[in-house]
Amino acid sequence: MTRLPLACAAVLMLAAAPVIAQSAKPGAASPAAAPQAAVATPGSEEWLRQRGESYSAAPDSQQDPAELSATIKLNEGIVARNAAAEEAEARDQARFDAENQRWQAETSRLSTARAQWEADVAASNAAQAQWERERAAWEAEVAACRASRRTCIETPAPVAPK
Repeated sequence: MTRLPLACAAVLMLAAAPVIAQSAKPGAASPAAAPQAAVATPGSEEWLRQRGESYSAAPDSQQDPAELSATIKLNEGIVARNAAAEEAEARDQARFDAENQRWQAETSRLSTARAQWEADVAASNAAQAQWERERAAWEAEVAACRASRRTCIETPAPVAPK
């Protein structure tokens, strides 16, 4: 039974240790800490030297001609590939723009056709409704005439719309 409280205390201490370490005040550094070196500009000779690197380019007169030639050829190849990629991108962009214009024109044409179709349907429905009203009025007139037992001149029924 006495192990459980000790285990809980140990777990809490382990969990709290990083928080306590991060909450320490920056000014509370030990006096034995060495002062930081001056920060050099990234890429400078001093910056490289601080990281254990040393590189200084030799003048062109001291360069190996075979290495310079190989570097020039590599650079020319890179420039050629970049130019080809730019040309391909320009062709692809032009093709995309043309397809996009074609799609927009087709969409516009279809929208116009749909609007015309909807207008035609509305006109057809209106004509159908008008015919049905005229037919109902005619049938009522004929029925009234027959109900009155008088001689009626029957007019022809309205013609259905096409």
